[in-house]
Amino acid sequence: MPKLSELEKQIFAIESRLHFNELALKIFQFQYENNAVYRNYTEKLGKSPSNILNIDDIPFLPISFFKSHNIRSFDKPAEIIFTSSGTANEGNSKHNIADLCVYEKSFNKGFKHFYGNIEEYIILALLPSYLERGGSSLVYMAQKLMEKTNHPESGFYLDDYDKLNSMLNSLKSSARPKHKKVILLGVSYALLDMAENFNINFPELIIMETGGMKGRRKEMVKEELHKVLCKGFGVKSIHSEYGMTELLSQAYSSGNGVYKCPPWMQIKIRDVNDPFCQLETGKSGGINVIDIANIYSCSFIETQDLGKSHPDGSFEILGRFDNSDVRGCNLMVVLGGAGCWLLGSGCWVLVASCWVLVA
Repeated sequence: MPKLSELEKQIFAIESRLHFNELALKIFQFQYENNAVYRNYTEKLGKSPSNILNIDDIPFLPISFFKSHNIRSFDKPAEIIFTSSGTANEGNSKHNIADLCVYEKSFNKGFKHFYGNIEEYIILALLPSYLERGGSSLVYMAQKLMEKTNHPESGFYLDDYDKLNSMLNSLKSSARPKHKKVILLGVSYALLDMAENFNINFPELIIMETGGMKGRRKEMVKEELHKVLCKGFGVKSIHSEYGMTELLSQAYSSGNGVYKCPPWMQIKIRDVNDPFCQLETGKSGGINVIDIANIYSCSFIETQDLGKSHPDGSFEILGRFDNSDVRGCNLMVVLGGAGCWLLGSGCWVLVASCWVLVA
């Protein structure tokens, strides 16, 4: 088994799919040996490094475990703990971060991979729901990217839409340096508020939406949302960022709802009725994420998003599973007989072909 430092060096130096697969197998072994929760989970599935021969054999940890357990592959105190927004019914996910440098390398290199030099941009962020609660990995990323733009106009706008509108009007005029491009990163409902309340016509503006309505507005399908935003801001397409508290990497879409991953991240699609069956490209199912940057927690995450992948590795988001707090009986079918097994403070019980966590 290679030393952790040797694995770390390889995360952002992946050059091919073969290299990715080889590194994923090494990280699986490392996390099996150092992450008690993930090891317990994989063992109950009859999986271990001895019978994981290729990347498709690696088990994906249901994302709900980040709410009920400490998912960590390290022993020292966490540098920071990122938390999700959650709801009164769902609770919050917690991501223990061992090394912020890994996260910063991931989002800096990811941004450069898709958009180029950060110093060529001005970043404006409209993320009220994230700023209000604190502990957001998205806010942390946005703040660090803003700092790297080296431009005084980069900044957050909590809910001051009038001030943001004035800034946009200023930046689309001759006041903006010609080599600077402008990104408005915003949560969906806040961008809709802007689009509906101001007459903005800024064709060069890059609108990058992230997240959903956060309970503030009625949910909309992506096509409808993007159509409204395009009209409201006077742009031809809407960019999107796909990330979450439980991941340290982001996928980006430059339009049409098609996302691409950086070299250290991959998407797999699983059957909604059998989470251990992976589907071929073009078929819709649950989204599994391999995030190599998650080396200190778990790199193999079963999300609650629905989507489909394309032959070139890109993917689309089609929605979410219903009743997400239960994480869906059809998401966690475990082959074998009835019974239960202990995992930390909880007990997973097989009920009607579904593993349910009993606290």
